Amino acid sequence: MTDAAVADNPALNRYELPVQGLVAHVAYNLSPPNLMITEVVTPKALEGRGIASRMAAHVVEDARARGLLILPVCPFFAAWLKKHPEHADVVHPSYRNSLGL
Repeated sequence: MTDAAVADNPALNRYELPVQGLVAHVAYNLSPPNLMITEVVTPKALEGRGIASRMAAHVVEDARARGLLILPVCPFFAAWLKKHPEHADVVHPSYRNSLGL
């Protein structure tokens, strides 16, 4: 399915996943200990393959490993977290209640 693994590109403030010559990404603003997720972009040709979910899972694990708290202002990312309450520990406390975590 993918050409590579999800990788952080700090120069562009985004995690990237190249797939078939296209790049899906998760945009963020980093202000430790906070990682604000602002946008998840999957090129139209790649939609429906679970790519955005794969990137979300990677970002959560990376944030956990780095001791960061996620502020999910992106609607997709917030919805993904609601479906995966097992990751509530990585969500900033001010967002947990609004997400029902």
